[in-house]
Amino acid sequence: MDTKAYIVLANGQVFEGKSFGAAGCVTGEVVFTTGMTGYLETLTDPSNYGQIILQTFPLSGDYGIIREDAESGKAHAVGYIVREWCREPSNFRCGGTIDQYLKEQGVIGVYGVDTRALTKVIRDQGTMNGRIVAFSGDPERDMEATAEFQSIMHNLILNPSLGKHAGKIRLLEEIKSHTIENPVAAVSRSATSLEQDNKTVFEQALRYGAVPVDANGKRFDSYEAAAVKADGARVVLWDFGARVSLVQELQKRGLEVVTVAASATCQQILDMKPAGVVLSTGPGNPACCQDIVAEVAKLCGSFIPVLGIGLGHQLLALSQGAQTKRLPYGHRGESNPVKELSSGRVLISSQNCGYTVVAETLPETAFVTFEGVNDKTCEGIQYRSFPGFSVQFFPKTTGGRQDAGFVYDRFVDTVAAMNMAAKAQQE
Repeated sequence: MDTKAYIVLANGQVFEGKSFGAAGCVTGEVVFTTGMTGYLETLTDPSNYGQIILQTFPLSGDYGIIREDAESGKAHAVGYIVREWCREPSNFRCGGTIDQYLKEQGVIGVYGVDTRALTKVIRDQGTMNGRIVAFSGDPERDMEATAEFQSIMHNLILNPSLGKHAGKIRLLEEIKSHTIENPVAAVSRSATSLEQDNKTVFEQALRYGAVPVDANGKRFDSYEAAAVKADGARVVLWDFGARVSLVQELQKRGLEVVTVAASATCQQILDMKPAGVVLSTGPGNPACCQDIVAEVAKLCGSFIPVLGIGLGHQLLALSQGAQTKRLPYGHRGESNPVKELSSGRVLISSQNCGYTVVAETLPETAFVTFEGVNDKTCEGIQYRSFPGFSVQFFPKTTGGRQDAGFVYDRFVDTVAAMNMAAKAQQE
């Protein structure tokens, strides 16, 4: 039997729906994503730690849960809102329904909501916190939800004209003031347990054509051919909440990937004698990671090739004196157009970010390489003072676009060139 669920936004608006997945009460930042597929990747993306995900595409769960496609070992979102979920998914790799998965992971779900109207609120007023109250139908398990629901009913639904009533103010202030403490530390290394050896990763990806391409755009048909440039060079992945697909893209290209936690220092990384360093994706406000920013700044002085992606892109910019700012409602989904300024070509990218680098604050030793087509935001940076570059988007994802896989190839080329120069000096 369907049970009720309610979404209360920090602005006082209430949306009624039905409960699926886990039941209970949860508060988080409500963000919307436009992806038509990749719902498991979204739920398990460490960048979504503590967030309530609003899916704009009306149907979710149609191909079930394919655990091999998860971006980490567990769900990091705390809530999931959809228009409709599929009870009978169809896929030869299906391992259960999305309802079963949400219950297993303790993620509270709501369906039957006017997701279009809810998305419009976020677009017009900006990303905001919200609270989900979802019932299971079991009175004992629903005690917390019932108490919360009674407060919502009294303060927001039955008496919407209460105005500055103390109970209403207290309820909304509680939702607004909700914050996620130390999100990067909470998710660092959450995906590394899913790593496999390089050749296995390549061969599994080859089945679906998700492998690197050569200079002519032809897919490599063997790991040995794809890995020849990297030649087993060791790179350190500085993990601020990496997606497992990021690790795999490096592995497919023949790089030896050593992962370190977000708390690692520059010296600890240099002691590993890496040929390059990758600054990973991750959650939260980059400006709150000042300790990490200071260590990244030290790293840039070592003249080691650096690639930043997502949060790593923002932290790298901050380390060079640039500034970041919050986007009104973020870039989340699989169809975000970005323009490569050097060539003029437009790529369709996968993104999951709530902040952006302010291009005007970049130092003279850096320049923008990619720009958002829709809002002119900074989507990529090249640095002149050290061999480093970064992108805001995901160059390649399991559940999304493959357009920008060349970003990883450029990093491999940089690592290979630096290695060749080092060997020449030794001779």
